Amino acid sequence: MPPVSDPPSVGTAERARALAAHDSLREAIGAGATPATATLSLAELIVLGLIEQGVRTFVGVLGHGSTTLADVMATYETAGAVRFLAVRHETEAAHAATALRVATGQRAAVVTSIGPGALQAFAGSLTSALNHVGVWHIYGDATTEAEGPNMQDLPGSPQLGWQRLTSCIGASYSLHTPQAVTTALQRGAAVVDDPYRAGPFYLLLPLNVQPAMVADFNLLRLPAGGGSRLGPADADRIAEAARILAASERVVVKVGAGARALGATLERFLDLADGVAVLSPNSVGALPYDHPRNMLVGGSKGSISGNHAMENGETLVALGARAVCQSDCSRTGYPNVTAVVNVNADAATAAHYNRTTALVGDLERTLEALSGELIRTASAGGPYRGGSSDTPSPWLAGCRAARAEWDRKLEAWTSPALLEDPRWDRGVLTQAAALRIIEDWAAARGVFRWFDAGDVQATAFQVSRDQRPDASFTDGGASYMGFGASALLATALSPASPYSLSVVGDGSFLMNPQALIDGVVHGARGAIVVLDNRRMGAISALQEAQYGRAYATFDDAEIDFVRLAGSVEGVVAVRGGGSAEALVAALEKVFAHGGVGLVHVPVYYGPHPRGSISAFGRWNVGSWVSETQALRHRLDL
Repeated sequence: MPPVSDPPSVGTAERARALAAHDSLREAIGAGATPATATLSLAELIVLGLIEQGVRTFVGVLGHGSTTLADVMATYETAGAVRFLAVRHETEAAHAATALRVATGQRAAVVTSIGPGALQAFAGSLTSALNHVGVWHIYGDATTEAEGPNMQDLPGSPQLGWQRLTSCIGASYSLHTPQAVTTALQRGAAVVDDPYRAGPFYLLLPLNVQPAMVADFNLLRLPAGGGSRLGPADADRIAEAARILAASERVVVKVGAGARALGATLERFLDLADGVAVLSPNSVGALPYDHPRNMLVGGSKGSISGNHAMENGETLVALGARAVCQSDCSRTGYPNVTAVVNVNADAATAAHYNRTTALVGDLERTLEALSGELIRTASAGGPYRGGSSDTPSPWLAGCRAARAEWDRKLEAWTSPALLEDPRWDRGVLTQAAALRIIEDWAAARGVFRWFDAGDVQATAFQVSRDQRPDASFTDGGASYMGFGASALLATALSPASPYSLSVVGDGSFLMNPQALIDGVVHGARGAIVVLDNRRMGAISALQEAQYGRAYATFDDAEIDFVRLAGSVEGVVAVRGGGSAEALVAALEKVFAHGGVGLVHVPVYYGPHPRGSISAFGRWNVGSWVSETQALRHRLDL
């Protein structure tokens, strides 16, 4: 390892000013603003390398495992080349960086020390891993010269222990050797910028290696970011899939998160295949709510129409979907399907079901080619069932009848009438009614909505009337309590982030309430809406449905969320309970404030038929296991 010496602060400052004046390192070198070769610390090479990949935003909690990196970032932030947001919890930092990438596409890096801080950021990275969102994670790592146990290292000080741990979730690289920095950055870019299966990349910086000087380094070796798209799937397999679809009378199309932005390509394919779309929680808005082929969400917490299509379809087309247990009813959601066409860029995912024609390739390009093949099949005199949804086939007509039934039931569930709740000792809105009011208000003002976990999340995607895929985001991958509140910080990380509402349950808010403080400190623009039923409503309901009683999922704690939030100077906290009008007035008040707000809404929990929305599918948990697994093994899909 090269000797450690004092960092050349003048050279660092000059490079920082050059980077602040140019869009990239290569542009700065080309303009003569900074030389192409330099002797500099590994820590500065990391900062330069990330800037070259478009990372200008860093968020986290600094510690003894990041002092060298922090000093370099301080110089670059003083010059205006980067921005570091110090927050109060590492999990919050991980969620905020994930939300920024979702909301704007901008890359960010999470920075922590070694030990508990790294573990907390690592836990939060589960949301980006399971939702395929690319985020850099930079953690301090144990020193490399084995002088003895490092403070806050993993127990037993296993060799490359942090790399072994982080690689359980995603790709990881420990920079034991400074000259390997280009390889580390190349591997990181391949993960965070993967256009299909992005995720977190863990770059581990040993404490004693960060200040190591790298002599005469060619800065043009630092790799740029950006992923490349695949082509369409194999033409012969596309033709085979077209023959299957042309001969099928009941095509159900499961639209996964990977297909949420297909737009007109998806609509055209549905018409050509005479298919109906069933959405996953992460693909709400992929079709306009009122599209005649949109059967909305299906699965164990789905809709009448979505589950009708899943239960009765004979050919399944899976588009960019992972077949998560709740989304496909623990692999029992398609009991009458006899053939599958699975389109995915990941070969293993494309081959998930039996009797599958796997189309491995870029989703949009493959779907366009498949649509073209359906047209050619019909032109050659083959069977053709596509056409206008104005003259529906029996399959489409039956699905639309189920959709109409669902719409009628939703009207009752989302009625703003108050229900008497013994825990509140007064009439309150139901969760569904409150969410419908919030959604309508947000849609009218172009306000983005975040959802994380529990009853709020599940009810939100059941009642959603999103007309486009960028109106809201639900953490359907990890359902991480605390993500929603932390996502508020995306508006502080970038002015490109839209004003947003983080709609969460009382338990989720309390997982990361410090987001209010950090939001004020860093200039966030949005509000947290707490739907408070004084319990873990989703789990209480599940326990009652399975075993007839709720246990350890509620208590008698009474929390004044408005006073709690209002104790933070700069937060506008408002009570939004009592009526639909009161909730709208509260939303208007925090919106007019423009900064950080909180709206507290008491909501109903209880046995009233309109108190919660029913579930319409199967799930392999609790007392349902025997029945669900028995069906799973009878099916050969």
